[in-house]
Amino acid sequence: MTLTESSSRALPRPEGQDRYTISEVAAHTGLSAHTLRWYERIGLMPHVDRSHTGQRRFTNRDLDWLAFVGKLRLTGMPVADMVRFAELTREGGHTIGARRELLVRTRGDVLSRIAELHDTLAVLDHKIEVYSDAMQTSPEE
Repeated sequence: MTLTESSSRALPRPEGQDRYTISEVAAHTGLSAHTLRWYERIGLMPHVDRSHTGQRRFTNRDLDWLAFVGKLRLTGMPVADMVRFAELTREGGHTIGARRELLVRTRGDVLSRIAELHDTLAVLDHKIEVYSDAMQTSPEE
């Protein structure tokens, strides 16, 4: 499955449409218009085209990028690293190694968090079992 296929499922879009207002993008992504403007201001979003009246016009490609940024946010990647990744992407193909390295490092962080969560889950499961046993052996008050 490609990023576009994954994003299309997550972000239903009107058939044949490839221009969205900021409010439509906010509705598609769950991000506020303020957050979308901030992303653009800090360089996390590529340049967003504007209509003749100055209104932002996002494309399906922008929506795909925002879906990817959402995944990066879920990894816990710092905003500065996300911005760096966006800058490297805009610089072109010669930055593939640096982009890969950022993702490899983030993947390692995610794996560490998963291990911590598994440990935490084991503790919770143990406590639940202890309380279940206690409820079976203790008369209810």
